Amino acid sequence: MKTFCGRANPTTGSMEWLEEGEDYDYHQEIARSRYADMLHDKDRNVKYYQGIRAAVSRVKERGEKAIVLDIGTGTGLLSMMAASAGADFCYAIEVFKPMANAAVKIVEKNGFSDKIKVINKHSTEVTVGPDGDMQCRANILVTELFDTELIGEGALPTYEHAHKFLVQEGCEAVPHRATVYVQLVESRRMWSWKKLFPVHVEAEDGEKVLVPPSEMENCPGVPSVCDIQLNQMPSSDFSPLSDVVTMFSVDFSKPVQSASTYYRVQLEPVKSGKAQIVLSWWDIDMDPSGMINCTMAPYWVKPTSALQWRDHWMQCVYFLPREEPVVQGEKLYLTACRDEYSVWYNLQRAREGENKADKEEPEADVCVESPVCRCRAHLLWNRPRFGELNDQNRTRQYIRSLRKVLKTDSVCLCISDGSLLPVLAHYLGAKQVCHLGSGCMQPSRIDFYHRSNHLEDKIKIIEARPELLKPSHLEDKKISVLVGEPFFTTSLLPWHNLYFWYARTAVSTHLVSNVTVLPQSASLHMMIVEFQDLWRIRSPCGTCEGFDVQTMDDMIKDSLNFRESKEAEPHPLWEYPCKSLSDPQQVLTFDFTKTVPQHCLSTQGSVKLLRKGKSHGAVLWMEYHLTADISVSTGLMQLSNEKGNCEWNPHCKQAVYFFSSVIESEIQSDPTAVTYAINFDTKTGEIAMDFKL
Repeated sequence: MKTFCGRANPTTGSMEWLEEGEDYDYHQEIARSRYADMLHDKDRNVKYYQGIRAAVSRVKERGEKAIVLDIGTGTGLLSMMAASAGADFCYAIEVFKPMANAAVKIVEKNGFSDKIKVINKHSTEVTVGPDGDMQCRANILVTELFDTELIGEGALPTYEHAHKFLVQEGCEAVPHRATVYVQLVESRRMWSWKKLFPVHVEAEDGEKVLVPPSEMENCPGVPSVCDIQLNQMPSSDFSPLSDVVTMFSVDFSKPVQSASTYYRVQLEPVKSGKAQIVLSWWDIDMDPSGMINCTMAPYWVKPTSALQWRDHWMQCVYFLPREEPVVQGEKLYLTACRDEYSVWYNLQRAREGENKADKEEPEADVCVESPVCRCRAHLLWNRPRFGELNDQNRTRQYIRSLRKVLKTDSVCLCISDGSLLPVLAHYLGAKQVCHLGSGCMQPSRIDFYHRSNHLEDKIKIIEARPELLKPSHLEDKKISVLVGEPFFTTSLLPWHNLYFWYARTAVSTHLVSNVTVLPQSASLHMMIVEFQDLWRIRSPCGTCEGFDVQTMDDMIKDSLNFRESKEAEPHPLWEYPCKSLSDPQQVLTFDFTKTVPQHCLSTQGSVKLLRKGKSHGAVLWMEYHLTADISVSTGLMQLSNEKGNCEWNPHCKQAVYFFSSVIESEIQSDPTAVTYAINFDTKTGEIAMDFKL
């Protein structure tokens, strides 16, 4: 059986469906899974083990047999914990077949085959009875079905079904309950991920202000949660407007309702400001008394406790539908609405005469319908892209560059998705401006921005792919200035935006002989790093809480070797601190003033390790040279000190190539070197790389 997989083609800028073998999807799932991260999460594993031991003890004290249902067993870890804690029997349910097969092997290897039955089904398909998957209902329910938002992986409907059909009334549950916490904050940085700010341009005829469309002002955006490593957000980037409050909790030992509902709390701002963002996280109590607690609280909430790093559970950023000015001490109501899989928030002022006791009263104005983007901008740009467009320093670099190259007779063509460059080019004096997008995003989708600035007749939107551009599209004029950021929505890795080069090649016949191309060139840069924590997602675990999970390590390794081992993967490194062990090195250049060559671009060399540390991998990024003296980086912004701490571009994902083995470097007179070979295949637009330590 074949499977079709969507993949961005950097040479065409569009998504293509490729036929892959039946194993491909499974290997992708395993190679990119977070199983290693979960197995390395010491805090989670210890707390689960303590909670399971306590639950088994409570059942035994009542003189009952301990029958465990473990939904979403994964490696079988929680079932093995239950069996070793004295459970009489465990039903371990895992819907993903390769994972269920691995669980069978791991359970057998650890000697629990007589106590644990692995069932390869969705829990809603499991049957109970003498001829069923389970002989009887369980009296201990163990699950790990949570994501950063708590309910995004379908925990609520799964629990609802389990209580109706698979477990006894009054069963023990590990975890016993989950509690969701919120804090209202003001943050220009986070708000810049949801809303477009005005752009100021000094033009020949005075200052122009590009204004965002009025529809954006009250647009609720999209309902998907923004999950980030909030522990990497400096306290200078946000201002708390409320204390941390409990929003809602779910008791997993009792029947759970998954139907859409809402929760409401009263808040009193601790300071005046603009309410823009709701920060949220949760904790789980593994036992009824709440003595065994596992929390996702960020650094400022529990500053004395050591933080457990994890990537499978982070923290949530929710955007209020609109910015609300709030005054210290006034009464506000924060409402959390949810459906089966997601949560969203609204803020309201308390009405005159309303008091705290009224807060539970249902109200007609509570909207439990999921928010829908009405302004189209949130469908056009993702959150990092909003941040990038709002980055004033970056915009200034483009304005400075355009000023240098534009003349009053310039015929300008912009090739980039959802870009503000055509508007800037018009204001900076270009005679004619046209906008062309990639195959995936037609530039007409940004016409709402042109209309709000009364430019719909000043910028010509061309609905054609670059290779289909005709002289008539350009009113029979030749292009004298070709510009791009470049940015394309299909790009996953930094070099995928080199689609600009392919598009430039496709429109060659429409360019004047001495055309100005901005950026004039690009370069690929690389640096060897030691990660503070990110290494865990690719690091073998071996044993976890005394259980041998080597089978899982081997499985991940096989899947990485299937296709991924010679590939880099995208990560937003502002969220994942690392230190540089080498100097940054330029490894390839791409000349946009010329067309894409027929031959591959290859390089090899070595990079010296100048600092002491563990070489976890190489980071790669692009720099675009807009003019001879103005460049923008999609990766390293600066190396801050002798220790090699790095500051990364917060709007872009960088490429990370994890080394298969880690080398520990010492400072010595003859430093260790890492050799590399990097090959850019101009036919596919992909980069292959290899490193030797």
